[in-house]
Amino acid sequence: MDRILFDYSKLKGKIVEVLGNQGNYAKALGLSETSITNKLNNAVYFTQGEIVTSAEVLHINLEEISTYFFTLKVEKTKQE
Repeated sequence: MDRILFDYSKLKGKIVEVLGNQGNYAKALGLSETSITNKLNNAVYFTQGEIVTSAEVLHINLEEISTYFFTLKVEKTKQE
């Protein structure tokens, strides 16, 4: 089964809007910048705790979590 990929573009925008950059986001979550990069690039999934903490730090309403963390990435296919 293929790995599920998520579109974190809205999350990335929210990170810049609220914290300025991914480095500050990593510090707020107590993670390394490499760890955040891996999560935002779909190499590693966010944990439930990281999602809840992210919502608090980024001022995301709990009802909006799915918009930031569970929007599926749509693969673009090449058409001939």
